[in-house]
Amino acid sequence: MFRKTIVASVVAASLLASQVMAESISGVVKDENGQPVAGAEVSVVGENQRVMTDAEGRFTVINLLVGKAELHIEARRFGHRNFRFALPEQGLSDVSLQLLSSTIEVIDITASPFHASATESSLPVSVLAGDALKMRQAATLGDTLKNEVGVHSNFYGGVASSPIIRGLDGPRVLITQNGLDAGDASRIGPDHSVAAETSTATQIEVLRGPATLFYGSGAIGGVVNIVDERIPTDNTTRAEWLLQGTSVNDEKLASGSLVTGVDNIAVYIDGFWRDNNDYRIPGFAEAEPDADAVKGRVDNTAATAKGFTLGGSYLLDNGFIGMSYGRLNREYGIPGHAHGGHEDEHTDHADHAADEHSEEEGVYADLAQNRYQLLSELSFSSGFIRAVNTKLAYTDYQHSEIEEGAIGTTFKNRSQEARVEILHRPYQDWRGGLSLHYKFSDFEAIGAEAFTPPSETQMLALSLLEERHFGPWLLQVGARVERVNIDATDVLLPDIGAHEHDADEHDYDHGTEFIRVFDVSQRFTPYSLSAGAVWDFTEGYNVGLSVSRSQRAPSAAELLSFGPHIGTAAYEVGALFALDDNKFVLNRQPIELEIANNLDITLRKFSGNTGFVFNAFYNQIDNYYYQQNTGLFAEAGHDHGAAEEHGDEHEDELPVYLFSAADVTLHGFEAEYHWQINDPFKLTLQGDYIRARLQNGGDLPRTPPIRLAAELAYERDALSADVRATRYFKQDRVSELEQATAGYTLVDASISYRFDVGSQQLTAYLKGQNLTDQDARVHTSFLKDLTPLPGRSLALGLRGSF
Repeated sequence: MFRKTIVASVVAASLLASQVMAESISGVVKDENGQPVAGAEVSVVGENQRVMTDAEGRFTVINLLVGKAELHIEARRFGHRNFRFALPEQGLSDVSLQLLSSTIEVIDITASPFHASATESSLPVSVLAGDALKMRQAATLGDTLKNEVGVHSNFYGGVASSPIIRGLDGPRVLITQNGLDAGDASRIGPDHSVAAETSTATQIEVLRGPATLFYGSGAIGGVVNIVDERIPTDNTTRAEWLLQGTSVNDEKLASGSLVTGVDNIAVYIDGFWRDNNDYRIPGFAEAEPDADAVKGRVDNTAATAKGFTLGGSYLLDNGFIGMSYGRLNREYGIPGHAHGGHEDEHTDHADHAADEHSEEEGVYADLAQNRYQLLSELSFSSGFIRAVNTKLAYTDYQHSEIEEGAIGTTFKNRSQEARVEILHRPYQDWRGGLSLHYKFSDFEAIGAEAFTPPSETQMLALSLLEERHFGPWLLQVGARVERVNIDATDVLLPDIGAHEHDADEHDYDHGTEFIRVFDVSQRFTPYSLSAGAVWDFTEGYNVGLSVSRSQRAPSAAELLSFGPHIGTAAYEVGALFALDDNKFVLNRQPIELEIANNLDITLRKFSGNTGFVFNAFYNQIDNYYYQQNTGLFAEAGHDHGAAEEHGDEHEDELPVYLFSAADVTLHGFEAEYHWQINDPFKLTLQGDYIRARLQNGGDLPRTPPIRLAAELAYERDALSADVRATRYFKQDRVSELEQATAGYTLVDASISYRFDVGSQQLTAYLKGQNLTDQDARVHTSFLKDLTPLPGRSLALGLRGSF
């Protein structure tokens, strides 16, 4: 099929090569008051050509095909607009294009082959960039994005967290770096940190809802794409740096990046260093503290991280080709992971030596990753094929969990990924192209808590995406088919002596005996279909509609797990097994694909002093794989004699959770309202709601609660300030054996001042979080009973650029 597509492209190219080229389109861009807009970007839709307007708002684009042409105009503080023309051979001159001012910051995303932003896409998207990203960046990705509408965090004691999009996380939310899988183990468990750094990122993009056409079935819940300049597309010299200190955990952060070059060579370098102690809290760490509990700090939450990236590109007249190498090292405590119930005795929380002692006694993770990337974008001035974009990555990831100086468990993931996009010129007014996508992952867990066997996952996919304008309508359609292979050797089926806790019966067998060791080979062919439309029904307003049907093959961990996972405080058993009379046997039923049918409807106003985005969604998922509490318990097999010491025979036992498939429904809404009250003051209101339930009755675990937020911002000249209040409501719609979580309100604020020193633009800032020192527990966290949110925190920083 791929060969036939290439042949068809060559034939079409020969037919179009003789088309006449137009001279140009020239004109001026103005605002609604008729004033010129300087610095607006004018790009030719369907071509890799863009120019900037001059001080008088004027522009000229050349070498356009006779017939139909479309220009896209964007500028800061204005809504983006498309203008379509019937283009004669002599070209067009003195066209006047008008932009409408917008209180919504509109930023393009790179996570789609189509042009897309928050106000133009049929899919709901969000972008965190610029000063907003610098002020919200945190040590973990989930905590950086936790204030984005529709996004929550599975907060793991401040040392690890991943984003939750509309109640979905883990293997359903893909984390990418410049469009390629991060290649870590963060989707395996919440105690595994995302191997990406936000302090050197230029923007973070969030695609809410299924993005499977772009990225595959692992994105059935959404995509988070971290964008940086590690492979530069130009060699204009520029640099950024940041220094910050934070009070709540004595964090120290330094980061910086530089782009430069000469002639056709562009070079990039970045680096960061971050170090923090255990963080402070207003009360006790444990929700139900015992008599020996120490107040005021969460033990084993210290962390240190460092990394650097080197990259370079060769710049061509029609694009670029570049490579990069990145190294990341991170050590962090794993709270709640101290086996045997050890309690740290130190009471002087300001003593750094005591913190080091706590880290040594607890379990900590040592993470290392080497990542290689190659990116290429090439455009062609004639022929049917207008561009070929290539992305390659190789990632070698490893993290070890260390206790008492010895490695207990090591997780390794060696992954390879390649994606080639072949984009064509407009044909019958349709724009789009083909994407060929390959991904391979060799995952291995070795040690006492290797709850999943070594496995290899291989995916090959072909997708087609097209879009076309019909007057005020933009229609987007796509299809994708995949082949997913999961192979594993030495899959274990043990007899774990699973039992119920009965006060009168304690004669169960504590031993573990292996019933069977065998090989597994699973084959899946998931497909995805999507259709979306955007209707500009009146000036400054539009409606977006997206309908999709997406399939997902269960991950290796969801299928093959069989062992204690201390990070989730559970004994995890995969869907390949079934429970029969308190014993686990092989599941004789076929492993089904997860099938999501999703509907999104979005209403937007993006012009004038007020703007809003309201989105409602409905997602029905058949064969949804989730961890069901069996009511049984099994030994973790790692107690260090704690049961005898504390006189509790259940001390080293974990509840048994079985990955089961059920039909579920998730629905809800996301809303944002922006009001530019006057020149310096702006008010932003936002809220989101998610309802996640089993269709046969009951609720899904760790569903985010209702959330409302209000932010008042001030910006005039060099001074900026804001204050934000966020209300998290009580969550009492919980799954069986899950505890409800009380509501709480967080108050954050920041102030910054910009000034110049020579050629450098500097910004000094102070930001505060949880200013009222609330004792707050995140319902979506696996450790909500052990690790509340940090208490009152102040961060002082200085950043610069030139």
